[in-house]
This record gives sequence, C-alpha cells and structure tokens, in this order.
Amino acid sequence: MHTVIVYESMYGNTREIAQAIAEGVHQADPEAAVDCLPVAEAGPDQTRSADLLVVGGPTHLHGMSSGLSRRMAAAAEDHREGREEAAAEAHRTTRGPGLRSWFHDLPETESGTYAAAFDTRVDTPRAGGAAEGIAHRLSGHHYDVVAEPEGFLVEGADGPLRAGELDRARAWGAGLV
Repeated sequence: MHTVIVYESMYGNTREIAQAIAEGVHQADPEAAVDCLPVAEAGPDQTRSADLLVVGGPTHLHGMSSGLSRRMAAAAEDHREGREEAAAEAHRTTRGPGLRSWFHDLPETESGTYAAAFDTRVDTPRAGGAAEGIAHRLSGHHYDVVAEPEGFLVEGADGPLRAGELDRARAWGAGLV
C-alpha cells in the first residue's frame, strides 16, 4: 500500500499532524510506503501513485486557506517578536501554492482510489474548519473519501497543538489503514 500525505502548514502545526498521521499509517502497516509532502512538493506524479491520498491544511477564516489569508498570516508573523521559526515557515508556504490552487492541478482518479481529509483549527464556537472543503474537493476529483473529515486542535491562532493531538493523529492515521 502506498500512502501520500499532502499538507499545507503556516506555523508548523499542520506539518506535525501530517507527520503523526504518517507514523500511524506505519504503525498499522509497517510495510506501507508513506510519503509526507508539503503541498509545494506534491505534484501529479506523486499523487497519481497513491492508494490512499490524505490531504490537510490549516483553517483560515472558517475554511481552507486562500492567497489572501496566507499573506495575512505571514504579515502577522512579521510583527511578532521571538517567532523567527514560525515566520520563516509562514514565508516559505506563502511563496508556493496553497491547497486551493493545488486542487486545480490534481488529476481526477478512478473509483477505488481512497482519500481522507484533515485540518488544524482553534477550538472556539463557529471557528469552522478546512477539512470539509478538502474532502469535498477530493470527492470532486473522484476519490473515495474513506473517513469523516477530521479536525485537530491548536491553542490560539498559531498554536501550539493542544496536548494529546499528536497521539490522536497517529491513531487516526492507523485507522485509515
């Protein structure tokens, strides 16, 4: 089985969740080939070979990030003291494609190719989530979505991850197998 995990991450939280999901897939199937790729490195050649495509991103403005929300997040990081690593990651990800534009180049697939969607989000009323939109786009490309879209919680707008979320992501990844 070949699993490809594609993620967009502004502050590193979604990247950490994607890596934990990859660990969970390996725990459930030690023989599985797993590629965990930032969206900028996940071209059609990488996704076409997947038996399971897992896609995740941060929640911005109640849904999937957009070019505007990505630029706003990078600008906010520029104004914070002592957050050099997060600011650098935010700038790296705003230069490449976000998930919205990445989906435009995702080739349609045949029935029987599986997918799952996740996001990172704050735990506040009406915060929304990106995972539903990701799952909808995967379905639109004829992927069979095999799990309910999952949200993983961050503390504050830019993290860190809430305690226990990495363990929950590993368990979710194992459950996908």
